[in-house]
Amino acid sequence: MVKKRVYVETSVVSCLASRPARDLKKLVIQQATWDWWEQRHRWELYTSPMVLQEIEQGDTEAARVRIAYATMMIELPESNEVRELADKLIADGLIPPKVFADAMHIASAAVHGMDYLITWNQKHIFNPFRIEAIYAAIRQSNWIPPVLLRPDNLLEKDHDD
Repeated sequence: MVKKRVYVETSVVSCLASRPARDLKKLVIQQATWDWWEQRHRWELYTSPMVLQEIEQGDTEAARVRIAYATMMIELPESNEVRELADKLIADGLIPPKVFADAMHIASAAVHGMDYLITWNQKHIFNPFRIEAIYAAIRQSNWIPPVLLRPDNLLEKDHDD
């Protein structure tokens, strides 16, 4: 069976590497991310230079842990096609220019044929009010959009049917 290809966005890598949160909502997100990570063998995991650039920022020790997680994924190359699609997402008003990295994540996943893009970024990437428009813009550029999801959407759960 061919494994599905998953682009792992920065927020997921950051969540994996974080210490357990004291805030209950954040802790639930962390636990879901760690649960997903335990099942990671089910997919081929990919990341991009943009993710690596983002996770290198901040506290040196925390960055080291984030980078360790990212090195377990295949790094996708940047290309003119990725940049052009990211520019279109911004020009179409789907992603604000100030978060160009978010447009690059979506574009990289689409251009490289990822089945899924997982993220906890529900403001600009996994935003239910923008997803269909993002998918349409990707299709207009002759790419197939990845399914935008949170990590917990990919968890295989036991069913008592």
